[in-house]
Amino acid sequence: MSDPCLENTNIVQYDTNVNLDDDEVTAHIQQMPDTIDNIPTVGLKFDSEEELYVFYQKYAYKCGFGVRKSSTKIRDSATYYTLGCANGGVYVPKSSTKRVCKTTSKTDCKAKVCVIVYGDGRCTISQVSLEHNHELSPKKARFHRSHKKMDSYSKRRLELNDYAGIPSNTNFHSLVVEANGYDNMSFGEKDCRNYIAQVRKLRLGSGDAEALQNYFVRMQRRSPNFFYVIDLDDDGRLKNVFWADARSRAAYDSFGDVVSFDTTYLTNQYSMPFAPFVGVNHHGQSILFGCGLLSYEDIHTYAWLFEQWLECMNGRPPKAIITDQCRSIQGVVAQIFP
Repeated sequence: MSDPCLENTNIVQYDTNVNLDDDEVTAHIQQMPDTIDNIPTVGLKFDSEEELYVFYQKYAYKCGFGVRKSSTKIRDSATYYTLGCANGGVYVPKSSTKRVCKTTSKTDCKAKVCVIVYGDGRCTISQVSLEHNHELSPKKARFHRSHKKMDSYSKRRLELNDYAGIPSNTNFHSLVVEANGYDNMSFGEKDCRNYIAQVRKLRLGSGDAEALQNYFVRMQRRSPNFFYVIDLDDDGRLKNVFWADARSRAAYDSFGDVVSFDTTYLTNQYSMPFAPFVGVNHHGQSILFGCGLLSYEDIHTYAWLFEQWLECMNGRPPKAIITDQCRSIQGVVAQIFP
């Protein structure tokens, strides 16, 4: 099939020579002209890989196909790889013993450009194939994975609305209204849901999760009555934690009739909800019955925390529990402490 983008073959060479993040790539693509007047050609040179990728991505977006990178090789201080159509290659089922029926967009499309990257970072196109063996749809190009970009403003809006308890579909549609329609969106509702699920995970820095777990292990070696639980997601990443030392567990046996639970505290560095269980001793002093760090303040997270705390206290619930006016907490309290 002929490439619909071959109507104009003027070549324009860009000079960016910078490392671009997602926001800058998106802005750079939007600043390029809407007409296709930049066709990949053998011998076309670029000052950086980012510049070449933006050039080819813009071309692919206007033509209506996705981009993928493959076949990377290093030889004689130069790097060789291919930027091709996302429909390239053939789908191979993971299991040969089971008959798997799966729809796939793979058509073994041969459209591609071969790239040579030299030691100084400059690169050139050494081979070009512009023929596709499938239909191209410029109007649907934004649905391809390589063209989906979520800028920092949209990410921040999604996070703030999610913290405010706004449902995901309403959260996404607010961005659609602001962008004046779905056609102006560079991502879909599923991308919003995936991003929200990602930010809901426990916000720890690199190495902090391992350090926290090592600390809990050391504490339990020192005191067998030290109690801790770590909640992981399906990918093995840290979501929530709860811990209580021997002193807290002993204090609950004597002063656990009334417990106060509050999540209005935030840690300074990571802005995570800190959830302490607090009581009062016979001197009128506050005492700690355990505490947790939460990834998100929803019903499922609170239910997990209360269940772990109740297990830590040998299944003995308090006679009364004082909380704030959060509906999620109130519902879980009635469920876990009937």
